[in-house]
Amino acid sequence: AFQENEIKLLTAEIERLKNFGCLGVSPSLEGLRDENAKLKYRLNFLQKSLQEERSKTAKSMININSRLQEIFGVAIRAAYPDLENPPLVVTPSQQPKFGDYQCNSAMGITQILLKTREQKVSPREIAEKITKNIPSNECIEKVEIAGPGFINVHLRRDFVSKQLSGLLMNGVQPPAVGKRKKVVVDFSSPNIAKEMHVGHLRSTIIGESMCRLFEFAGYDVLRLNHLGDWGTQFGMLIAHLQDKFPDYLTVSPPIGDLQAFYKESKRRFDTEEEFKKRAYQCVVLLQSKNPDFIKAWELICDVSRKEFQKIYNCLDITLTERGESFYHDMMKDIVKEFEDKGFVQDDDGRKIVFVPGFSVPLTITKSDGGYTYDTSDLAALKHRLCEEKADILIYVVDSGQSVHLQTVFAAGQMIGWYDPKVTRVAHAAFGVVLGEDKKKFKTRSGDTVRLMDLLEEGLKRAMDKLKDKERDKVVLTEEELKAAQTSVAFGCIKYADLSHNRLNDYVFSFDKMLDDRGNTAAYLLYAFTRIRAIARLASIDEQMLRKAAREEVVILDHEKEWKLGKCILRFPEILQKILEDLLLHTLCDYLYELATTFTEFYDNCYCVEKDRQSGQIVKVNMWRLLLCEATATVMAKGFDILGIKPVQRM
Repeated sequence: AFQENEIKLLTAEIERLKNFGCLGVSPSLEGLRDENAKLKYRLNFLQKSLQEERSKTAKSMININSRLQEIFGVAIRAAYPDLENPPLVVTPSQQPKFGDYQCNSAMGITQILLKTREQKVSPREIAEKITKNIPSNECIEKVEIAGPGFINVHLRRDFVSKQLSGLLMNGVQPPAVGKRKKVVVDFSSPNIAKEMHVGHLRSTIIGESMCRLFEFAGYDVLRLNHLGDWGTQFGMLIAHLQDKFPDYLTVSPPIGDLQAFYKESKRRFDTEEEFKKRAYQCVVLLQSKNPDFIKAWELICDVSRKEFQKIYNCLDITLTERGESFYHDMMKDIVKEFEDKGFVQDDDGRKIVFVPGFSVPLTITKSDGGYTYDTSDLAALKHRLCEEKADILIYVVDSGQSVHLQTVFAAGQMIGWYDPKVTRVAHAAFGVVLGEDKKKFKTRSGDTVRLMDLLEEGLKRAMDKLKDKERDKVVLTEEELKAAQTSVAFGCIKYADLSHNRLNDYVFSFDKMLDDRGNTAAYLLYAFTRIRAIARLASIDEQMLRKAAREEVVILDHEKEWKLGKCILRFPEILQKILEDLLLHTLCDYLYELATTFTEFYDNCYCVEKDRQSGQIVKVNMWRLLLCEATATVMAKGFDILGIKPVQRM
């Protein structure tokens, strides 16, 4: 819209200059010609970029909510041109009798007029004025004013049908989001020499899904694994390595169980004074980049990496490793920058920074001269903002780190690394995983649950579930059974996490997550395979469906067809909402709603009609098979964003 407006203005300006030149008003005809040439160049550039933008967005799925907001925005501005920032509220209707969408702006405008102008105008009167100014458009059939001033919007059926045909021909395309931005997501972030436990599950699953969403929406995404791979704990690990495997420099040490190795070194650190002193010396030598100690550090890191990768492979997680050690050489400059700008105070040898609005200062240098987590987090923040040039920076870290991260972000703002009006820096916090006793999820012995044990248990239970339903006997081949087991096991673990509001704690229960009734991955995966099977059982292949999508009109006469069609097309507005608030459970709720809406449709509308005696197919209602295909296509993309792999047969 901005480009189109500028084109109009430029065209008018060129005409004006032409007239000036013809009439000889300007003393400098050459100057006019130069300006005319520049304007024409700018006009050509804008027209070309507008064409490119249009061709790019032509295939994009329309966000109907956003389109209606544009329409009502124009109507409100026309009705009340002097009103600054009038409220624009458009939501899907909860009941069919209230239309398909509702505009509820009239009530807010009533309040503004009363407060700013002392005008008493009824919301209904305002609603009437808005509806009279609705511009001609492609999507609204009619509007009705209900109650005190709600504007009920009824969509045109041919508009919805056309959008569904576009979806079937082009596939699920991302909503148009404007300029391609750089997004950096910090997630997973386990500690070297410690096994990944259930506490790392949420960050890993949520972070991966966020990255998939931003990638689908067309952003340039950098997925960072901020490993805990530097610090004083490496002193005791290296000292223990030297004692246990003195020839580690020439023979690779067979550290099979790094967790046990860590516990042994920690026990010695706590009980042997001589070992403790040597551990501190090892830290100094490591931080001074002594080659032998760097080699020891790399060996320990490599053992951990291999263990982490097993879990990442199971859960289909992709990350770029960039641990604390990556930022170590930058920390000296970070301290100097804060000192040069006068933000550093001395506190018994510690260098601390107070940030406005936070009572606890950041410690950027310890009294012994060493750096802290605060220093490394500041260095990471600066690198991501100033070197990676992130437009959006998201930390997927548990809620317990909230105050720390907000302090670090505020310090970055204070020193001038970013402006929150330009760059979005967000903490996507999450609650803890609870056991069925509503306490922190632990083993019976009280230990933290190892993540690999959890995944293996999931695989076992998924297979038991499939065998209970006798899928192994006649329905699935051995290969299909294995694929279904993996899909259900890991899909259910991911979905159980993502389907809860990440800000809340959630109870981990295999029984609930593997239940194929209700809002679970098991239910959705079964629903998906059933939808995919409808066309297959009618002997309709992909090529026939593609041909039908080009030639057939998607009829939406039955109320259940209409309800399903509208539900399918809400997908872009769901994604847009999540891009804004980073709450992925909204997508899970939507997929469940889509699956249940499809069931209503399938129970009431025959897709394939058969002879009752012979069972032979007598009629295929192709437009309904197209609705099946559109549903499955959207579900498949939803699964992909959530990191869930559906199977064709289950």
